[in-house]
Amino acid sequence: MPRRNLRSHLPYDKTLIERARDLRSQSTPAENRFWHHLRQMPCYQETQFNRQKPIGTFIVDFYCHAYGLVIEIDGDTHGPDDAKRKDTARTAWLESQGLRVLRFQNREVIQNIEGVMSVLEKVIEEIKEEAP
Repeated sequence: MPRRNLRSHLPYDKTLIERARDLRSQSTPAENRFWHHLRQMPCYQETQFNRQKPIGTFIVDFYCHAYGLVIEIDGDTHGPDDAKRKDTARTAWLESQGLRVLRFQNREVIQNIEGVMSVLEKVIEEIKEEAP
């Protein structure tokens, strides 16, 4: 299984564990749709993906340690400029940890799940090719 050049253990704020658990039980329709389709993909059979995973001071929507991949499903609250700045800073920090971040909009997931999964498949193939 390919692994990116990651620390074996990413830092996380332990106080976020309960909040992550709550978020898993309150998934959005787009997150549920994505999770359902992700679980049908061959990559899901090859490795483990987590939902609502604490990393650093953040809780990411989906995470795969083996691929060093974070997947975020962004809703309407990610549109305002302040939220975009926070998302940019969040992505920069995650990337500084050696992770690759993919972002999809809720409407993309709901209206074009096949396209979203196709992008995900291509990114995973790129990651596999990059592995030593």
